[in-house]
Order: sequence, then structure tokens, then C-alpha cells
Amino acid sequence: MTEYTSTMTSPFERPDFISPFIEIDRDEWARLAGETPMPLTEAEVAVYRGLGDPLDLAEVSEVYRPLSRLINQYAIADREKHRRTRNFLKRIGDQPSPFVVGIAGSVAVGKSTAARILRDMLARWPETPNVQLITTDGFLYSNAELERRGIAHRKGFPESYDRRSLLRFVSQVKSGAAETLAPHYSHLTYDIVEGEYTRVARPDILIVEGLNVLQPPTMKHPLAVSDLFDFSIYVDARTADIQRWFTERFLRLKDRAFKDPSSHFKRFASLDEEAAIALAHEFWKGINEPNLVENIRPTRARASLVMRKEADHRVKKVLLRKI
Repeated sequence: MTEYTSTMTSPFERPDFISPFIEIDRDEWARLAGETPMPLTEAEVAVYRGLGDPLDLAEVSEVYRPLSRLINQYAIADREKHRRTRNFLKRIGDQPSPFVVGIAGSVAVGKSTAARILRDMLARWPETPNVQLITTDGFLYSNAELERRGIAHRKGFPESYDRRSLLRFVSQVKSGAAETLAPHYSHLTYDIVEGEYTRVARPDILIVEGLNVLQPPTMKHPLAVSDLFDFSIYVDARTADIQRWFTERFLRLKDRAFKDPSSHFKRFASLDEEAAIALAHEFWKGINEPNLVENIRPTRARASLVMRKEADHRVKKVLLRKI
């Protein structure tokens, strides 16, 4: 293990900066799984590939198996901390709070796939059988509300989310509410679905996945949802690689989902490949890259763990925050 430094120029990554992270290369990270069983099959991994990431069983075994073991250990330690605190306060009947994991990263970087793999792997541990996942898409303002606020072109930026509702939702889950409802978002219609919700009922672990979940508090918002996370992950890659993945995903959607008559983007289904690539480039440069540079990547340093991907989507190294 070595101290993490980088040749990039941000203050956090200057060569003379003493990093709060330990850098672990892939081979060393894979060995940390120890005797942890591999709970997923090739058939199950193939389902994750359907989300668009070129994932194989080796990636799941070498990257996510040790990660699930680590998070499981954190969750067990958190329960022990709760038990000791409960005993100190002489409140024997209090139940431990759900362990909350946040997963952040750019559009098209693979954070949704990571969240789903971890949900299924963490649920195989006997201490945490009830693992639930929500995405922050459900807490976007509706398209009509974004239009009313004049920020429809900023969809996905921090101001396009109902942060109070998201914070209230996670706070209720964390406080042990019997059932909490998260609004449902349709990627087909590109909008909130009125009257549809994801029900979260006292999970052992709640995973919250989204672009901006690691945003810090501000004077306007003195409590951030990231303050409620017990563990957080940032999925990282070079900007050029993410742009290429975004373009490849856009072309796949054009040939599949966009052909659905209900799709918000059905007008793009008839584009030829050259025009589709040009449009994807326009979306990236006008929306997704500015959001990544201005809002998402600056939160990387706040994560408990950073997964660094290479051009082939494989995780090359892991950065784990020192304790």
C-alpha cells in the first residue's frame, strides 16, 4: 500500500499534498477478499452487463467481493457502536439505525451498475440480508417544475433536485421509520411518475446512488444528505473515457429505448450514426461535462472509497480513506 498522489493540478491532488487516502492496486485489493465466498454466478453477472458495462465474473470477484466484505465489516462495527451507545444511555430497546451507503460519480461512469452489484452482494451476508437501493433521480424536480424555475437545461445539476425531500427521506430511513416512500423516476419518459413510489422498509443497509450525493453542506443547506452516510463511494475515471462511454451508451439507447413510442427521446431514434454522435457530443459538452467538472468531481475527496476505472471500464485501483 502506498500514499495516494496524483499529477493532476487540483489542490487535493498536488504532488506535495498529504493524502487522506491509501492507494491499493487491483491485485492487492483482490487478495483482501480472503476466503469470502463468491455469491454471484455468471448468469447473474450477465444481467448486470445488460446495463451497458462490459462486466465479467473476474471484475465482480476481484473488485466487488472485497468491497462487499469491507462494507459488511463497517456495518458490523456500526452496530457494535450502537450497542455500546445504547448501553451507555440505558436505552436497551432502541434498534440500530440502517447503515447508509452513498455512491456518486458522473453520468455513464458505471455507478448504477456498481450500486446494483453491491446491493445483491451485501444482501448475501447473514448480518445484512435486507439491502435496498434508491437513486436520487426520483428526487429531481418534475419537468414542469424545472421549466417553471427556468432550469430545465440544468437537469442533473444540484439545483435541479428537491434536496429537502431527499434529506427528509434519508433522515426518516435513518431514524428507523417503519416505511418511507421515494418518488419513482422513469428514464423512458424522462420525468417523475406521479403516484408511483419505491417503498423502503427498515433496511439493514440503504444504498443511495446519484450524481451529486456527496455534495457538502452550504449556508443555504446547512445539512447535506452526505452527512447521513456511514460509507460512501466515488466511481472515478478520466473525462475522455467517460465521454466515450456516454457516446456509446447514447448510440445503444438510440437503437433500443429511443424507438419506444413512449420515450421522451423518440425524436432521436431516426438519426443516423454521425448525427447521433454529434448530438451526444453536444449533450456532453453542454451539460454533462460542466456538471462533472463543477459539481461532481470536486466531491470525490469526500468519499470513503474511490474506485478508479481505466479505459476498458475495469477498476485499476482503489483509494480507501485512512481511519
